[in-house]
Amino acid sequence: MAEHLKEETTKDTPTMVDYVINVRRVTKVTKGGKRFAFSALVVTGDKCGSVGIAMGKSREAAAAIAKATNRARKNLIQIPLRGSTLPYNVQGRHGSSVVLMRPAYKGTGVIAGGAVRSIMEALGVKDVLAKSLGASNRMNVVKAALNALAKLRSLRHVAQTRGKTTEQIMKGSHGNNTINQ
Repeated sequence: MAEHLKEETTKDTPTMVDYVINVRRVTKVTKGGKRFAFSALVVTGDKCGSVGIAMGKSREAAAAIAKATNRARKNLIQIPLRGSTLPYNVQGRHGSSVVLMRPAYKGTGVIAGGAVRSIMEALGVKDVLAKSLGASNRMNVVKAALNALAKLRSLRHVAQTRGKTTEQIMKGSHGNNTINQ
């Protein structure tokens, strides 16, 4: 459908970017006739590592988009990034949609399809390789991409979970193993 970009800056929050991924007209058939309504899927982010998605429904398209935007801003999740890219390869799934994401060298750009591209731009990722496999339903693709991003962990978080320092995690077990002969 139509993709839409809206930037808003306030004193309290950094620049928030909203992308309208999908607007659908849905019909409810009643005894008195047909009732039309709209549902909107919106991705919002601050371009600094936070992103959120939400769905809004209303009798008017503009009201559906506004509802979705407000919900998405309330449901922002923080994603750990490494510079302008992802820290490592990740795969997400929702329904029969699968999204593969890989970090890329600086200057590569966002190589991704429509819905995933919107998420990456809202997140603030500038260099990434992404591929959407399976069903191309935009809602499922967006949810699969968010599922993949939610799997990402920062180095500090991994070290804390394992009870080690970041240096020990970076060094790994190479060279520490001694073989008894």
